[in-house]
Amino acid sequence: MGKISSSDNSFNLQRRQLLKIAGASTAVGTIGLHPGLAKAGKSEDVVDVAIVGAGLAGLTAARDLRQAGCESFVVLEARDRVGGRTLNYDVGSGQISEVGGQWIGPGQTAVADLARELEVGTFPSYYKGNTVILGGDGRVEIDLKGTFGSDEAVGAGLSKLSRDVPSGAPWKSPKVAELDKLSVGDWLARQKIKPEERTGWNASIALSGGVMPARMGLLHFLSMINSAACDYMQLDSIKHSAQETRFIGGSQILSIKMAQTLGKKLRLACPVRRISGWDRDVVTLHTDQGEVRARQVIMAIHPALCHQMQFDPPLPEKRSALQRAWPAHSPARKTAMVYSRPFWRDKGLNGHIFQVNGPILWAFDNSPPGGEIGVINAFISNALVPSDPKAAQRVLTEIYAQALGREALTPVSYHDHDWGRADPWTITCVSAIPPGFWSTHGEALRPPCGKLVWSGTETAEIWAGYMDGAVRSGHHAALYVLNALRRA
Repeated sequence: MGKISSSDNSFNLQRRQLLKIAGASTAVGTIGLHPGLAKAGKSEDVVDVAIVGAGLAGLTAARDLRQAGCESFVVLEARDRVGGRTLNYDVGSGQISEVGGQWIGPGQTAVADLARELEVGTFPSYYKGNTVILGGDGRVEIDLKGTFGSDEAVGAGLSKLSRDVPSGAPWKSPKVAELDKLSVGDWLARQKIKPEERTGWNASIALSGGVMPARMGLLHFLSMINSAACDYMQLDSIKHSAQETRFIGGSQILSIKMAQTLGKKLRLACPVRRISGWDRDVVTLHTDQGEVRARQVIMAIHPALCHQMQFDPPLPEKRSALQRAWPAHSPARKTAMVYSRPFWRDKGLNGHIFQVNGPILWAFDNSPPGGEIGVINAFISNALVPSDPKAAQRVLTEIYAQALGREALTPVSYHDHDWGRADPWTITCVSAIPPGFWSTHGEALRPPCGKLVWSGTETAEIWAGYMDGAVRSGHHAALYVLNALRRA
């Protein structure tokens, strides 16, 4: 865990809020529902809660409902699988590689607690040894000591600014008028960063926000840093950072385990096309498998996906405007090159590669805990890599050979996952919030609309956009609907 000064008022405030949430989450298991609530005065075709989305947020909410004694619910998932933006790929020999979200780190206690409850183990990301930086035909090895090589003084400047930007409500920052006009690129340009150091910054921002610094809103990025105890290095590094720890069995295992207990309460390949009567006592959800009627609805999906549904009556204009404006142009493409063993470790390399103006944003060692096989995962630029997987494999193996040695030319297998093409339900992986967005639309993010409760990682008070944020939002949504049902 990172060290936090006890004088950091911003963090202490967050901590007090977290303690309240933790207490409330515990209460979910003890509030319960009156034994007759699920039956009394209800027709058989109406459930207490419908949950839209079977990612971490939706499944966490379902798990909390059940633990509170509520069995009158259903989970509706458009895909033919669970896990949302987490997905495991079977690389053979009983091993997996993650092609979606995969890491947790200090301060991400909600997802860590969930993993312990589900008996899912963790292990550290591998970064021991030298990172390779490629530029044209040039090649440099350097020990970044578990960081992305960002200038610490510049990072400290971002950390200081983040203290004035609440993670859960960046639009309430006292400096919102000043900060929400700028992109991260605008701010970095004022810091007189050396050209050779821009590569690390570009990769760091692109990995966190899905776009280059020029398109990432400074206010939003500062709110992300605020989640990390106002410490930039705790957000965008590996050691003692948000990329520090992986799950044994891959991140999707959390959703798979939660889903296994749901039985017929989980409906896959069941997209919701239309929601009517959200302002009434009973809401009707029109799906590809028929209608579902519910007294409360948890919308555990990406805000931009909400806009693809029809709502009758139309949603309030502020909420509708937020959904229309939400950026959905960062689908991401992640690859996995599999080798018989992690040969690069024998050479004192950690398998991490940065490339200047090349197709690789960041490649890294994603091998299983014991190094039984070698896996290099990479975030790549679609514009610079062929869309055909076989052609892409040839391009990447040549780059890996330049960085790691000729052994890289003979992989055992290759997997290429382009989230923009995989399915119609993952229109973006991360939310590249631009300048001006939060000051215009922030107030509409969380307030429920009638019986619709907005959930999903983007709505989290801290660690929004991360797996931890998804779990937190699921806890919050379950508690909200349980209290609403009790009042009713």
